[in-house]
Amino acid sequence: MNRDGPLTGLLGGSFNPAHRGHRRISLFALRRLGLDEVWWLVSPGNPLKPVEGMAPLSTRVAAARDQARRAPIRVTAIERELGTRFTVDTLRALVRRYPERRFVWLMGSDNLAQFHRWKDWRGIAAAMPIAVIARPGYDAAAMASPAMAWLGRYRRRPETLKDPARRSLPALYLLRFDPDPRSATVIRSADPHWHRRFAVATRDGVTHRPIPADPA
Repeated sequence: MNRDGPLTGLLGGSFNPAHRGHRRISLFALRRLGLDEVWWLVSPGNPLKPVEGMAPLSTRVAAARDQARRAPIRVTAIERELGTRFTVDTLRALVRRYPERRFVWLMGSDNLAQFHRWKDWRGIAAAMPIAVIARPGYDAAAMASPAMAWLGRYRRRPETLKDPARRSLPALYLLRFDPDPRSATVIRSADPHWHRRFAVATRDGVTHRPIPADPA
């Protein structure tokens, strides 16, 4: 691995739909951690979320690209190509596929609260640094979670991320931020047909391969 390669944040999720909160979190992480860019990993299917109400993948990618305009954010559905379903498998595949890059896994404190339920979550911590971004209403549960009980010993200051002497894994970075309170759930409730505005074919922001529109 080129340990001085581009530093890339990875924000995963269903992005059903992507919204202003995703953008703000990503731009904050870029500044606070000194990232070169952020990749939004639009999941073909999240094992912890129901399929009902999930917009087609191409629609979610198109909507995410709209939110990421004019920002150092690349939208990708690379899990579709990799054939991975679980985060740990995706991250390991990305590390192998892009050895010239250094990656940081980004997630909200709501995910840290239930991180211990993820497949091989310790394997995720062994694959790359983890940066957790505060989310209102979830901090107490995150701090009391089984994952935090284990990860807490590896907590580091954000400014050490680029220090070559502090690049051992696991590594946990806790970022304090006042994120946008909007959520995808609220957006879907207010506009159940949001996806109709984005039912178009689009290209993957990382692989540049076309993502065909799903049949109507």
